[in-house]
Amino acid sequence: MNNTDKVKFILVTFFASVNSWLGVLAMPFYFLLLTNLVDYTTGIAASVCRGERVSSKVGFHGIAKKVCMWLLVLVGYVTDFIIVEMGHTMHIDFGFDSIVSLAVIFWLMANEIISILENISDVGTPLPPFLAKIVELVKEKAEESIETEDK
Repeated sequence: MNNTDKVKFILVTFFASVNSWLGVLAMPFYFLLLTNLVDYTTGIAASVCRGERVSSKVGFHGIAKKVCMWLLVLVGYVTDFIIVEMGHTMHIDFGFDSIVSLAVIFWLMANEIISILENISDVGTPLPPFLAKIVELVKEKAEESIETEDK
């Protein structure tokens, strides 16, 4: 077995194991990972274009935020497990196994996509009008939410 075959074997084994373990969560898991990576890299590019200093402290903060996102996914996963196990104990079938973790993943992906769009805009790439409008609306709603919480 040559080195290429060994690498293929390891990758196939790894992804098959992850897919088997996560089941329906596998594809959202991969997409969240992808959006994390794209957001981090576009965030660095946007910082440079805004004239901000890129440092290891800022980079660490970004990585810490991503780690906390994955901790939220873990909390959702554990919550799903508890709900399903309680249902089995009471002989109740809820008809789902991962609704909380899926909701957390989709919410985080939506936030990452909005952040990516903001970063792309800050780099100077024009956004299509419908995407620019979505980013603008989300920013307005976030500001309204912050103002409401401050009162």
